[in-house]
Amino acid sequence: MGIRLKQHGFDEFTIFEKADRVGGVWRENTYPGAACDVPSHLYSYSFERKRDWSRRFSPQPDILGYLEDCVRRHGLDRHLRFGTEVASADFDAGSRRWRLRTTAGETVEVDVLVTACGQLSRPALPPIPGTERFAGTAFHSAHWDHSYDMTGRRVAVIGTGASAIQFVPEIARRVERLHIFQRSAPWVIPKLDGRYGTGHRSLFRILPLWPLAARVGWFLYMELA
Repeated sequence: MGIRLKQHGFDEFTIFEKADRVGGVWRENTYPGAACDVPSHLYSYSFERKRDWSRRFSPQPDILGYLEDCVRRHGLDRHLRFGTEVASADFDAGSRRWRLRTTAGETVEVDVLVTACGQLSRPALPPIPGTERFAGTAFHSAHWDHSYDMTGRRVAVIGTGASAIQFVPEIARRVERLHIFQRSAPWVIPKLDGRYGTGHRSLFRILPLWPLAARVGWFLYMELA
């Protein structure tokens, strides 16, 4: 949205970000095998098509890098305030302005407020009885503990959502025993993934319309197949 505002001539806006860098879900989720389930050429902005994706379904570092490049290319850096979490927003009918309060105690007044917090900013931890007595290591996939070595360990995974479908095959190769607990089984289909070769990436750089053709092709395939 910030890019679109600048493209339409609006330059007086601020984006509040509670973290220390951009990226959202692709900044937070760094678990083994983290990747997108949507083809790379489709999972990108239509006005900022990337020509050198490394894989058909991009891994987390590639997507995070793409988002950071978009910020730099379109000059959003000066509009971003990192480390600023908005705690409340109240509308003043008299002045017709919004009054924002941050967790640091700062008050900011704005004419227009757009909330774009996303729905995956806080991991959901179910209240499972007895977890407080568990003496082992436990963490949510969104807060992956990379300092913990699972090699040769007995590991339990609760849930079979999108993240589990990605990281379970990665850790299954290293652990001694893996237990998976699921409430309902999801649908899992083969992922037509693959690495883009040098020749393929060269075509995307040389032919300007090739990325657009790939995007349209994937869109039609995903919608009609």
